[in-house]
Amino acid sequence: MNRRSLIKLFAAAAATATTWRLGGAATPDRQPVRKPIPSSNEALTVIGMGTWQSFNVGSDRPLRDARTEVLRAFFAGGGQLVDSSPMYGSSQDVLGDALDQLGHPEQCFSADKVWTRDGDQTRAQTEISAAKWRTRRFDLLQVHNLLSWEAHLETLADMKASGEVRYIGVTTSHGRRHRELEQVMRSQALDFVQLTYNPVDREVETRLLPLARERGIAVIANRPFRGGSLVDTLQRSGGPLPAWAAEVGCHNWPQLVLKWIVSHPAVTCAIPATTRVDHMQENMGAAIGDLPDAKLRARMLAAIQAA
Repeated sequence: MNRRSLIKLFAAAAATATTWRLGGAATPDRQPVRKPIPSSNEALTVIGMGTWQSFNVGSDRPLRDARTEVLRAFFAGGGQLVDSSPMYGSSQDVLGDALDQLGHPEQCFSADKVWTRDGDQTRAQTEISAAKWRTRRFDLLQVHNLLSWEAHLETLADMKASGEVRYIGVTTSHGRRHRELEQVMRSQALDFVQLTYNPVDREVETRLLPLARERGIAVIANRPFRGGSLVDTLQRSGGPLPAWAAEVGCHNWPQLVLKWIVSHPAVTCAIPATTRVDHMQENMGAAIGDLPDAKLRARMLAAIQAA
């Protein structure tokens, strides 16, 4: 056995040893919470995975192998939805390499984006993205940050009708373009919408989340940790996790934040990104156990805001 194989073996053993401590394992008696996609009733695990920055590691082989272990931990925790974009540097290609190493698990729900001003390039860019992912068909294609959304959505609707993609949607991030997003949600037949939602960025609670429920649109919550700054603040100054957090199966601050997000009735899935196996296991632990009701959600939010 060569050095690289030994390193991978030890990494896998260490990941297994820490999985139970972090509450991130999916077992026959500890299945992750799933929510239905309104347009089809297909169920998705409430914790997904983003790849912005975290998978942009170029051709560096050790870093690529490390990302494969992160993806392995995601699937081991019952994860399904993996989100990427042509905007994310080498992330698509790194992701495709990792999926190849893992044998392209059937549970993977592939979500990518169209990101070009040229409305005639929808199919061409999708074909390039699919080649990088090493997949024949995406489960979900989204118009990235509403860029040229009119033309792209028209083509995506045709692609869905012909079976070239299963679901379509649009995205925004950082709390931007909410008014335009609302107009698109009201006027277009969308399966998914992706937007920023976390205990600090809550503007979408007023109009967009209720509208998603009204229109039967699944919601993907991006930037759940505000790029990591929210978790950094909680772990630095938040003190010990409240004892009552165990009532909803939370063992750390990241899990408390994620479980609060995905327990909103309109939210289908949250997509935190990470470069570390132990952090992925923490994230997936948020999908284990019952979701809190409105009263407990308010208690969770108060604890986060007070930290």
